[in-house]
Amino acid sequence: MTVYRTFLSKLARNYFLGSFFTTLGVGGVLIYLVTPPDDVERNALFTIFFISLAGMVTLNQLTLYHQLRPIRIYFKHSEANYEMLKAAYVQTHRFAILTAKRILGPSVLGFFLTAACTISIARYGEWLHIPSRYLFYYSVGALLITVIHAMLQFFLASETIRPLLIYLRNDSNHRFGKDISLDGNVLLSLRAKFLCFSLIIGISPILLFSLVARLRYEENASSDSFWQWAGIIIGFGIVLSVVYGWLFSRNIQRPIDQLQYVMNELNKSELEIKASDIYSDEFSRLVSGFNGMVEGLRERDSQNNQLVESYYSTLAAALDARDPYTAGHSERVARYSIRIGQWAGLSPLQLEMLKKTALLHDIGKIGVPDSVLHKEGKLTIEEFNLIKLHPVLGESILRRVQPERAMAPLLPGVRSHHERYDGGGYPDGLEGEGIPLFGRIIAVADAFDAMTSDRPYRKGMSFEEALLILRQGKGSQWDPMLVQLFIDNVETEALECDLSNKTISYGKTKR
Repeated sequence: MTVYRTFLSKLARNYFLGSFFTTLGVGGVLIYLVTPPDDVERNALFTIFFISLAGMVTLNQLTLYHQLRPIRIYFKHSEANYEMLKAAYVQTHRFAILTAKRILGPSVLGFFLTAACTISIARYGEWLHIPSRYLFYYSVGALLITVIHAMLQFFLASETIRPLLIYLRNDSNHRFGKDISLDGNVLLSLRAKFLCFSLIIGISPILLFSLVARLRYEENASSDSFWQWAGIIIGFGIVLSVVYGWLFSRNIQRPIDQLQYVMNELNKSELEIKASDIYSDEFSRLVSGFNGMVEGLRERDSQNNQLVESYYSTLAAALDARDPYTAGHSERVARYSIRIGQWAGLSPLQLEMLKKTALLHDIGKIGVPDSVLHKEGKLTIEEFNLIKLHPVLGESILRRVQPERAMAPLLPGVRSHHERYDGGGYPDGLEGEGIPLFGRIIAVADAFDAMTSDRPYRKGMSFEEALLILRQGKGSQWDPMLVQLFIDNVETEALECDLSNKTISYGKTKR
């Protein structure tokens, strides 16, 4: 309710300031300038003027109460639904237009009806003897002032509704999980804004000038008197042009600035960004189209990510399919590697890269002959040297995938997953923390899966036996910190459950 009360207080302030500037300020000056210097006549006309203002304000407030109804219902209804919110949101968008219509319609009607009645009474009581043509001139002047007042209130209302629109959009997301907008509907076109603006700025001061000039010439006013009121009217026209120019430029510049900001964020690949659709002119259509484009980019990015994920999984599955005994090995190594990475405190981005590296860690075995890869007996030195080439072959294969930057984070782990912590591994004989982190993690996960998987000539080790061998190899074959993390956390993470659910046997001796 706070935002609604603030909205009402700003409306009251804007109406008072706008009325004081145009109706009281300009209207009062005009009456003073063009009324014959008869105190009785002038006082009578000022009295009629203020009584008419009271009638204008009364009818204006009654109309305002009706225009606020959908907004008031939403904020005062404790169990407001989405339809109430939508009605309040649309009415808030229309409020600037409704404000101008209220000034030009009920306010004018209230002013002129009250003025007509009081003038009739004054002339009947012989308190007012101004000729009828003068009253006509006053009416035309009052109408021009009302038009100026209406345009001023339109711009002020456009600024006032912004916080309310933002609040309603946020409330829609929080309470109903929906992002409400006008969906591109234009309530008032920019062309209409420009046309009204040009007419008021271009014509109103001239008409007021001509009106006063006509009255003063009829009185045979002196040159000094003429330039006195002419200077006031011209000054008013200049001030009016400056004020409206500034208001109108703000009205146009704000959505442009917002779209520029959102596009800059989009250039940074921030696809979750969204422009606020809080406009009721063509910018609403532009913002709606822009958000639709971003949504399309987001969907395409999601599809691309799915394609990339399936690409890695498909490559891993194609490799595992070469041997029925190694089926699923790459997926399991990736799963174990991710858990070790999580225990080691890796970031989500690092975990994603680790998963892809683990899925493709054995991709180089595509270049190893089947006669060597599937051999069940002991390998010769030459055959084992061929096996030892697979990390380098894997790195070479992935280097050919474009774009290069997509594969670059994966290459160190693929090449180094058979390095030993004591420096006795291959292909580069790296040792300790000189071995890339991904390579050290995958080495532990790779060994664990190899030890616990069934082979044609042996059954997979038990859970406890595999952990014992890992413990014995700390600091020699594997990174001691990573092995200890694995041992400390594996039972609480129920990794054994994964092993007990294996329903197929896996392939040859791990090399």
